[in-house]
Amino acid sequence: MKKTAPSRRKFLKYFSVATAAAYWGAGAELFSAASSPKIADIDVFPVNYPMKGRFKFFEGPEGHNIGRAAAIVKITADNGTIGWGESVPIPKWSYETLETVTTTLRYYLRPVLLGHPVFDLHGVHQIMDKNIAPSFDTGQPMAKAGIDIALHDLVGKITGQTLAEKWGRNSAKEITLSWTLNPKSLDELDGLIQEGWDVGFRNFNVKVAPDPQFDIELCRRVKQRVPSGFLWADANGGYDLATAKIVAPKLADIGVAVLEQPLRINNLSGYGELKKQGALPILMDEGIVSPATLIEFIRLNLLDGVAMKPARCGGLLSAKRQIEILLDAGLMFLGSGLTDPDISLAATLALYGAFDYQLPAALNGPQFIDFSVLKKPLAPQQGKLALPVGTGLGIEVDEEKIKKVLVEL
Repeated sequence: MKKTAPSRRKFLKYFSVATAAAYWGAGAELFSAASSPKIADIDVFPVNYPMKGRFKFFEGPEGHNIGRAAAIVKITADNGTIGWGESVPIPKWSYETLETVTTTLRYYLRPVLLGHPVFDLHGVHQIMDKNIAPSFDTGQPMAKAGIDIALHDLVGKITGQTLAEKWGRNSAKEITLSWTLNPKSLDELDGLIQEGWDVGFRNFNVKVAPDPQFDIELCRRVKQRVPSGFLWADANGGYDLATAKIVAPKLADIGVAVLEQPLRINNLSGYGELKKQGALPILMDEGIVSPATLIEFIRLNLLDGVAMKPARCGGLLSAKRQIEILLDAGLMFLGSGLTDPDISLAATLALYGAFDYQLPAALNGPQFIDFSVLKKPLAPQQGKLALPVGTGLGIEVDEEKIKKVLVEL
């Protein structure tokens, strides 16, 4: 009698870190490297986008807005085609800074990638990991994401396809967005909700932790104001286990849909306890960078899903594999971002659109960033953001605009 192959979901149950590399490599190369154009040059432009409103990750020591720093990556192929990418560090969120991503791109990754086939994206990641080595996980993933995104854009332009088409998928036309709330006091909350409501947003994500009383009341008031909206709480690792176990059931009772990154990324036993408690779906964010780590955390039963961010994962190649792993395992992925400026935002939209993402996505770049280097900026309409139409990322970069926000390092 012929044996049937186990489902991939069952297979994941027994998956090991040792075999994760095989999963990562299988089908990871989007395109054949045969007869591929070569990388002729890589330019890096450190920039600082002006911002509007208040977001806690971009505040200076005196509370003023410091802007959204990023490193724009321009890769030119030897046939003259140009691809655009972007590295988007946030020192208050992770360990990479504008200075580290810029020097890594210019002095460590550019020299070893010149002359490499444009279509060999898997090989590019192997070279990047060889020269900026992983530790527990991918080394300097935000820097590497700029290269990865630029090559995806470049390949799409050369082949005349959108990324969804190159992945063999149909794409959604638009993504519904979530409005980010991070008030300093409850007195600010009504105004912040109204601000989002007035421009068409009906779903909200809130920054919580470390004050449980404030967080519970915050979520209660948001749900009261917007009872039918999707409400998503993100702690950014700000709770200890005891507090998280108290807060999670109370947030669930209010109507919060998920709790994102409640504990620090290295508190694995704590995540196991929260998952076992089962009060809310527990999503990881900062702690999930590579497919290998995701597979191991699934095996250990530490999460219900992941708040995806291509910029966190080293780019689209890794993020796409992680979404596939999550879906194969019957787990959730929520579309998120790192207050992505225009180029990184376009890449993120292309990825989520290719998977026909239907839940509200916490892509708050347009909410807080007050400048675009694109000829046609990405602007939400009634709480939704249309995917760019065109090959690669579907965007056109205006290099004159880059000069207006360029930073000297």
